[in-house]
Amino acid sequence: MWYTYVIYTRIELGFAVKGVNVMSTCCTCDFSALEPVLHTYGTQEGALITVLQQAQALYGYLSIELMAHIAQKMNLAPAKVMGVATFYTQFRLNPIGRHLILLCQGTACHVNGSAAVEAALLDELGAAENEITADGLFTLTNVACLGCCSLSPVMMIDEASYGNLTPDSARQIIRGIRAKEAVE
Repeated sequence: MWYTYVIYTRIELGFAVKGVNVMSTCCTCDFSALEPVLHTYGTQEGALITVLQQAQALYGYLSIELMAHIAQKMNLAPAKVMGVATFYTQFRLNPIGRHLILLCQGTACHVNGSAAVEAALLDELGAAENEITADGLFTLTNVACLGCCSLSPVMMIDEASYGNLTPDSARQIIRGIRAKEAVE
């Protein structure tokens, strides 16, 4: 029964998205925190990316319902909002862990061992790329370039950069964050 409702809701909203976890979206969400952003930018032409960035900062990712809300408030077609959200890699359509790990796979990082670092991180995290770890702390995402080529291989966790990584140093960084989270 819920499956039929979810599909009907998606069709009604004008969204058809391959790869979006249907169960990760909410059905009755409170988007009141976004209202000041919509009040400021909602009528400005070309402000959609700014609104989507702010929405993602507030809610962690862009759910189908959130994008429909934005489309309605900005008087845009839902397909326009979805098109922008799926075009730019900065936007996430599924929830992430408390800490987002961005692992560079650019040329310098690749040549200097990012594949081995990735294997070590996947093993240490116990989750596949773009999945949330069982403890809810991490999501690992590979990115094309972080612009820190002199530090290769490099990763960012939240706003902090970690360079000259080895598989062992990457594991130690994750263990350190986990230990710090356990104390807090």
